Amino acid sequence: MPSPSLVDTHCHLNFRAYADDLDAVIKRAAEAGVRQVIVPAIDLDSCGEALALSRAYSGLCCALGIHPNSSKEADPAHIERIRDWSQRDEAVAIGEIGLDYYWDKSPKHVQIEWFEMQLELAAERGLPVIIHNREASNDVLDILASWAPNLPLGLRNRPGVLHSFSGDRAQAERALALGFYLGFTGPLTFKNAGELRDIAKSAPRDRLLIETDGPFLTPHPYRGKRNEPGYLPHINDKLAELHDVSPIEMARQTSANADVLFSLSSPRDKTAVN
Repeated sequence: MPSPSLVDTHCHLNFRAYADDLDAVIKRAAEAGVRQVIVPAIDLDSCGEALALSRAYSGLCCALGIHPNSSKEADPAHIERIRDWSQRDEAVAIGEIGLDYYWDKSPKHVQIEWFEMQLELAAERGLPVIIHNREASNDVLDILASWAPNLPLGLRNRPGVLHSFSGDRAQAERALALGFYLGFTGPLTFKNAGELRDIAKSAPRDRLLIETDGPFLTPHPYRGKRNEPGYLPHINDKLAELHDVSPIEMARQTSANADVLFSLSSPRDKTAVN
C-alpha cells in the first residue's frame, strides 16, 4: 500500500527543541509521508526564523504573526514588518494569532487589539489566519463573527483554521458556520478525548486539518516525548478511523483541504529573508 501524502499544518520547527537534529526530523517526516509543514510564528523574531526555514527547506512554508502571549512585548512597528514579510511566497497565512486567557501573559485588551489588527492585515493581504484560542472561545468567536462576513470573496470560504481545536460542539459548529477549518492534534488519540473525537467525527471532511503542534501535544503512543511531524500519521489514522475511511483516503482529504486553505499548490520562490 502506498504511503499517505500528509500536510502538517502547524509545527514550530524553529523552536530550540529541534535545534540539534532538525535535518533528521525533516528526513523522518518525509519518510512518514509528510510532504509539507507549515511553521507558525509567535513573535517578530520567530517570523524571521520561520521565513528562513521556509527558504532553506523546500517542504516548509510559514505563517507570520504575533501570538497573544507575545502581544504585551510587541511594538506597533512590528505590524509593518509582518505586512512586508507576508508578501513573500513562503508566507501562506497570518498566524498564529488569537487570544489566550489561560496564561495571562498579556492584558486582555492588548491581546484583542493585536488580534483585530492582524485580522485586518490578513484581509488586506488575502491570507487565511491560524487561530490560537485558550479559554477565550466566546471572545474569539465573537471577533471572528464580526470579521469573516466582510472578507474578500476569495477568502470568505477559507478564512482560516481554529488550530488544535479543543472547544465544545457548539463552538465547533459556530466556527464551521463561519467557514473555518478545524485543526486536530495529538489529544485526538488520547483515551480520555471522547468529546473531541465526537466533534471530529461529526465535522465535515472538507473542513478537517491535521497538525502536530510540535514540539507539544505528542500523540499516543509517543505521549511524553517531543512531538515532531513524523508522528502525524497517528493523528491521520485516528481521524480515518472516526470517519470510517482508509488512512490513505483521509490523508488525501486533509491534504486537499490544506492545499485549498493555504494555496499550497502555488509555486514558491525561495527569496532571501531581509
